[in-house]
Amino acid sequence: MRGRSLTAMLSLAFAGTTLAVFVLVGSFVYIALDRQVKAQDDLEIVLAARQARRLTREIDNIAGIREHADRLTSIVLGNQAMAMEMNDSSGRVLIEHSTADTIDAAAASTASGSAAANVKRVPASERITDGAIADWHARNGEPIRGVVADVVLRDGEVATVLVARNMRDCWLLLDHYRDNLHVAGALGVLLVLVLSYLLIRALLRPLRDIAASAGRVTVDRLDTRIAAEPVPRELETLVASLNAMLTRLDSGFRHLSQFTADLAHDMRTPLGNMRGATEVALARPRSSDEYQTLLESNLEECDRLSRMIENVLFLARAEHPQFVKNTRVFNVGQELTRIAEYFEGPAEDAGAIVRVVGGGRLTADIELFRRAVSNLLANALRYTPRGGEIVLEARDANDELRVLVANQGTPIDVTHLERIFDRFYRVDPARTNPPQSPGSGCYSGSAGLGLAIVRTVMQLHGGTVHAKSDANGTRFILTFLRRGSTKSGG
Repeated sequence: MRGRSLTAMLSLAFAGTTLAVFVLVGSFVYIALDRQVKAQDDLEIVLAARQARRLTREIDNIAGIREHADRLTSIVLGNQAMAMEMNDSSGRVLIEHSTADTIDAAAASTASGSAAANVKRVPASERITDGAIADWHARNGEPIRGVVADVVLRDGEVATVLVARNMRDCWLLLDHYRDNLHVAGALGVLLVLVLSYLLIRALLRPLRDIAASAGRVTVDRLDTRIAAEPVPRELETLVASLNAMLTRLDSGFRHLSQFTADLAHDMRTPLGNMRGATEVALARPRSSDEYQTLLESNLEECDRLSRMIENVLFLARAEHPQFVKNTRVFNVGQELTRIAEYFEGPAEDAGAIVRVVGGGRLTADIELFRRAVSNLLANALRYTPRGGEIVLEARDANDELRVLVANQGTPIDVTHLERIFDRFYRVDPARTNPPQSPGSGCYSGSAGLGLAIVRTVMQLHGGTVHAKSDANGTRFILTFLRRGSTKSGG
């Protein structure tokens, strides 16, 4: 199923946000305009009602209202939407102006109390304000706003004045304004949708360029990198992460290729030895002793292949994130003594002496600890001259415990000192089998995996391993950090 377009989603989000802003702003402006128009009209109604009351107070009696009808109705002559009506105390119409379309029959009889319920007369003793203005509708449904007030004539008679305004023009004005807001809002949202789509598509072009650059990376071109300069600052971290990932993939692929080639070469050697010896033995009839010698030689090569396969499998399992370590507390001095006793026979054959110094307690996987120290001791025995001494030393400190395997012998060149922990690494470019005679060769193990296993064991324990070599001999140092310590071995 194809995923959603980020450009389309962002464009819709911008359009939706714009629509929400238009609605809020348009509603605010519309409501403000409606209130402003009503306030202006209310002021006009209040002023007209006050003027009508003031003029009516100067009239002597009810009959005088009819006599001064022109003078009174002139108050609303300037506005066709304005209407006025005056009634006596019995509700009889004295004068009227423009009431046919503005004031219906119910409103026209407000003096008798038959007007709408929300229309209240202002007593003659009270001031006419906009708070007395009421709303109702004419017979044709048009909105009306007006005020009804009592006025006392000179002879004491009470008359009622009604000043109203037909709000139809304001109604149409607001409706037209609202329609314009709708049209402007729709066009604005459509314009924002189109422009935002084009803008976002242009802004996302660096992402498409990154994708295109990543698409050019193949197995044969793992050294390809994504250009970091033209991208925006927000994408620099992404580009850096992708380039770092490509670097790791390139390094891992090269390492895997080299590892596969080295493994194939090292496995070819014992297989070639077995095949050559067998072909020579089968070239002519042999005695039983010769065949027995051949079988013993083949068995040694099989043991060599088995050790090689076991080491490779261990390294593969150790790199798995869920590799399980059975850690416990043990006495380092006692374990070093046991390892030295186990190598007593090979040490006598090599003409070397193994001495254990120091001690301490350590929390680690004891089997992995034995394997690491045993690999280092086997290497030391292989390259220590006859009569030499190998020292297994444990130095216990507050934040770390160090195990040293030191031996006399030919020093290792500084250019190879760190790389000897790489898998199948050999100093000899001819890649020959390591010498079995003491005192020569390099520290790479019989299959080139011994020191690699040591480094893997230390990584599993969060520690480090490094080597120092000079004219006095070679020292391998295993540094186990205490829990909570961040100090590294040196």
